[in-house]
Amino acid sequence: MNKNNLSYALLILLCLTAFRVKQPNILIIGDSISIGYTPFVIDHFKGKATVTHNPGNAQHTGTGLEKIDEWLGDEEWDIVQFNWGLWDLAYRHVDAKPYGNRDKVNGTVTYSVEEYAKNLDSLVTHIKSKTDAKLIFVTTTYVPEEEAGRFTTDPQKYNTAAISVMKKHDVLINDIYQKSKKIHKNHGIGSNDVHYKKKGYKLLGENISSFLEKQLD
Repeated sequence: MNKNNLSYALLILLCLTAFRVKQPNILIIGDSISIGYTPFVIDHFKGKATVTHNPGNAQHTGTGLEKIDEWLGDEEWDIVQFNWGLWDLAYRHVDAKPYGNRDKVNGTVTYSVEEYAKNLDSLVTHIKSKTDAKLIFVTTTYVPEEEAGRFTTDPQKYNTAAISVMKKHDVLINDIYQKSKKIHKNHGIGSNDVHYKKKGYKLLGENISSFLEKQLD
């Protein structure tokens, strides 16, 4: 290949590299429910966007306040989707036998509704100071009646408080509570467990993906 042809080839390569479209970068922060549906969201966006979940379980808002800088890192995020709630509204007692020492009879709640709202307000304020990404809050999912450490009516209370905070900060809200209730009754692990079977996570993932897709468009 002569010098002219080589130069021409290099020029084409540089042009192609310059005009390559950067895929949107999506960060999902959340508990085990989000861990369950994230693989389906990743599959949905293959070739269209990069989807990353925070390492491990985001647990409650207290954990969020401690680790949010670590999770955001130095990445340039286009969307940051986040959720806390199921751990915040959980009651625990050191002597309780169910996994995680859950005990809604003798235990103490992790964070009251008021504390939860205050923590969320601090988290959103901080996230906004660290990134220009579009922010999306996903509401807390359904709690079945026989769950050992959580009251079935609490998600609505915590979601109401969370929605108020998100509206204050102009954060987008993907309210999946009612859908999660229906999905859990058909595809939940059981009446004493907040988690889902594979089909349930797939259906939750479809809702999450659909909402994210609209924001990317």
